[in-house]
Amino acid sequence: MATPKKQSIVELPSMDVHTMEITLIGDSSLICHKWSHKAKKQMLAKQMKEAQPKKEAKNPEQDFQDSLYKHPDGGYGFPVVAFKAAAVSACRFVDGLKMTEARGAFHINNELAKIEGSEPVMREDMVKVGMGTADLRYRGEFPQWHTTLNIRYNARIFSPSQILNLFNHAGFGVGVGEWRPERNGSHGMFHIRMNDESLPGS
Repeated sequence: MATPKKQSIVELPSMDVHTMEITLIGDSSLICHKWSHKAKKQMLAKQMKEAQPKKEAKNPEQDFQDSLYKHPDGGYGFPVVAFKAAAVSACRFVDGLKMTEARGAFHINNELAKIEGSEPVMREDMVKVGMGTADLRYRGEFPQWHTTLNIRYNARIFSPSQILNLFNHAGFGVGVGEWRPERNGSHGMFHIRMNDESLPGS
């Protein structure tokens, strides 16, 4: 008669999930560039090889409004995924932190972070599009801004101080929005609010 095999017991360590709030203060203006419904519709039509309608006259005010993210609670927002991407990318500047681990070690709640501070202003930029052709872009810019992020993190991987350190590196070396440091610009830089530091625009 065969001897029954012993069953091995696998102990699965539980995660230690905590939450924390951090407030980011902009060190340089935040430039938004949301894809408008019209632009996405045109892109889809091109990919489906549909006939392209005649190009409409440029409407700077509409382009400006379309570039902004409207927050569901009123005012303006910005995708939290951009802040997470910046923090993950900043792992390159911090010893002992890997981007692959960071992606699953923390998450930012909600879809849009509320941007507060000054009202957005319209900026006009000349950009190069296909084959070196120049074009004008009209986008929303927040000269002064701050936002609060609600973060869930696995304390078995990250400590609160590591989270703070990571976001400070992200704000200095990566940034968010158009023309950020990661894209050879200097916009969208930020740092974590410490103690009773005054908030811009308040």
